[in-house]
Amino acid sequence: MKRTGLLILIVAIVATGTYWLLRPKPATAFNQPVEGTLQLDKTTLGISTIISDLNVPWEIVWGPDNQIWFTEQSGTISKVDPHTGVKKLLLTIPDVYRQRTLGLLGMAIHPDKNKPYVFIDYTHLNNDSSIVSRLVRYTYTADTLKDPLLLLELPGNTGHNGSRVAISPDGKVLLSTGDAARDQNAPDTASLNGKVLRLNIDGTVPADNPYPGNYMWSRGHRNIQGLVFTDKGQLFASEHGDATDDELNRIEKGGYYGWARIEGYADRPDEKAHADSFPFIAPLKAWTPTIAPAGIDYYHSDKIPEWKNSLLLGTLKAASLHVIHLNDAQDAVTAEEILFTGKYGRLRDLCVSPEGDVYVATSNRDWNPGKGFPLPHDDRILRIAALKPGQSVPATATRETAQPALATATATSGATLYKNYCEACHKPDGKGVPASFPPLAGNPLVTGKATLLVQTILRGRTGDTKSKNSAYGEQMPAFHFLKDEEIAAITTYIRNSWGNHADSIGVTAITQERQP
Repeated sequence: MKRTGLLILIVAIVATGTYWLLRPKPATAFNQPVEGTLQLDKTTLGISTIISDLNVPWEIVWGPDNQIWFTEQSGTISKVDPHTGVKKLLLTIPDVYRQRTLGLLGMAIHPDKNKPYVFIDYTHLNNDSSIVSRLVRYTYTADTLKDPLLLLELPGNTGHNGSRVAISPDGKVLLSTGDAARDQNAPDTASLNGKVLRLNIDGTVPADNPYPGNYMWSRGHRNIQGLVFTDKGQLFASEHGDATDDELNRIEKGGYYGWARIEGYADRPDEKAHADSFPFIAPLKAWTPTIAPAGIDYYHSDKIPEWKNSLLLGTLKAASLHVIHLNDAQDAVTAEEILFTGKYGRLRDLCVSPEGDVYVATSNRDWNPGKGFPLPHDDRILRIAALKPGQSVPATATRETAQPALATATATSGATLYKNYCEACHKPDGKGVPASFPPLAGNPLVTGKATLLVQTILRGRTGDTKSKNSAYGEQMPAFHFLKDEEIAAITTYIRNSWGNHADSIGVTAITQERQP
């Protein structure tokens, strides 16, 4: 009897110790100085660096201990105290395969403290050199993650692997998957790629999924990069388009979102015909030229009233933070603001604290940094918070004023069109990205026979995506949606830039190449 009582006491002490280690910490003063300010309509925001010198933080999540938990693409999961900037490593996953967009990606923490689970998604290279994506559940303690349980494994590729993880209000696991660089996967109900999947926390299929025995919740997606639930239980996703139409979608049960037959709003004749035969759900918003949308989170705090009931979206190509305001029903976009363009570089993910502060992770040490990046001490996690009345700001802090997004003007010059559609891959200097996107400077395809160049631009190029060593950049989207005069301007620009010297290509030549 005494031994039983002693065991109960020990268990109680251990449980109490675990509680005190994981309990929410009392708020303390933030130690990081304000580096910049942003003036909204009434609220002044301060921007600070919480932590720096990271290795591409891919997902950041507000943790159960009021610290920021984050994945790094190379295969580590850590947490950082937002007050002090002190980092603690929680887990290293040795079987993560990192290459370009591959690696340790999405993560979600179950909000129920009685279910101490962390769900992560990463790419893995099998012994036969095939690539797979894995969804794994870990159990968290105060200072580590343990007991990995493989919930799902699906085919991967050298690109388009997604992936974000979210927990629904009813406690289910939602996983976004890319089409694995194979268009036909997205609409196929037999494929797990190009979908939003819904699982029970043990990896089984929920009984109320739209297709019995199938993880699929929605289909027709190209490469979802952001996934979040709102306070009303609406699920939103940010998605990469091809050459046009990056999308913001509201995800519905059993919904079909059109890829690869439809891009954006089904505004081309062939898209309209497909939409009439296979009803699809149009995006709430689409961006052309593309912006490469990344992580999203929902903002519903009074701390920054101007942002209440909005989606906060980080972008990679556009290197900006978008504030996307929703209507009360959360089924339409009412306004958009674009902030910090180019200032911090690529913005991969963000999260919102219970107090209404916003944290943003940069992504400048990844495979495709923008011009002038990475900066010293990239990558970083930034804090955006409302300044308190009378709070002092260093004289060296930069100051900005928020502006609404303006309608995109129609581009006509070759230089502007190149910047909008080509520069993210082939770079301002035309040198491309080694092993990913070929250089245009000195490229015989560019300076050679005009017919071959025009055909490539109109029809695109499909590369070998089966091998882990394939040059993923050898794939190129088709730009047939551009007008003849726009393609003529682009081709003439690239044939006479970066030391290239070739004849201009006229509109008539483009028109002739379009003909069957």
